[in-house]
Amino acid sequence: MSLSPTVWRAGLAFAALGVAFLGALLVLAELPVGWALIALGLPLSGVLALAGDALGRDFAGVLASRFAGLLAVTRPWMWFVALYVALKIPVPLWPDGFPVLGLASTGALFVAALLFVWERENAWKAGLMALVAFALGLGVEVAGSRTGIPFGLYSYATAPGPTLLGVPLIVPLGWFALTLTATSLSGGRPWLAGLLMLLWDVGLEPLMTAQRYWLWSDPLPLWAGAPVQNFLGWWVVGSLISWVFTGLAPRLFGLRREPWALPGQAPQVPPHRGPSLSLL
Repeated sequence: MSLSPTVWRAGLAFAALGVAFLGALLVLAELPVGWALIALGLPLSGVLALAGDALGRDFAGVLASRFAGLLAVTRPWMWFVALYVALKIPVPLWPDGFPVLGLASTGALFVAALLFVWERENAWKAGLMALVAFALGLGVEVAGSRTGIPFGLYSYATAPGPTLLGVPLIVPLGWFALTLTATSLSGGRPWLAGLLMLLWDVGLEPLMTAQRYWLWSDPLPLWAGAPVQNFLGWWVVGSLISWVFTGLAPRLFGLRREPWALPGQAPQVPPHRGPSLSLL
């Protein structure tokens, strides 16, 4: 029984990923040759996933044709999501590079979110939503690190740069990208988006405290030094930013209502230019 082209492509792509995985093991064993295997295996897996079934015939032509087709259907924001994922791959292999990789990957996700809104709404609204989330996120972090409200007692004293008003830049960048994602996944339900943000922080706290982005000094720690107040704060702030998003661009999240009328604008529902990302 002959294998289908899809099975051939998938099998060869996974084999190439196996080469990259072997390289990762060698890197963890402090053998530099592992980086070469990673550099070979990762792009090779992509090439074989596209045209692995064409080996032995017009491989270059098939690869070029399918790559052109991929380019035709891939939206700009998708490339930045792919970049975000790619920048996460070296993190376990280069622990000292976490500040660089973390900022670069979060920046890529921020740009992806910006382009996503731009594509489905317009540039002005994308910029406004990014600005609102960035400003609110930065504001609550400045207040929180200095007063303990709304997250509890913590400090950014040991945070790697760059920082803005004492807050690592990665933090307000993340508030926009992650809250937009949470709002999309929640189907435009701010309370649920806030809950998704809370769950995200449950996983985030051990990592970021280990990397010394922030240090907790709260007398009532619950998880990784963070108190209950921190998680309630994440829910409230995430829900608030999500509520603003759904007011500015309801159709972006599959909601059938008019957006807020802003100064100088007549209230109108923008055309829906793509499907919602809601999973619910």
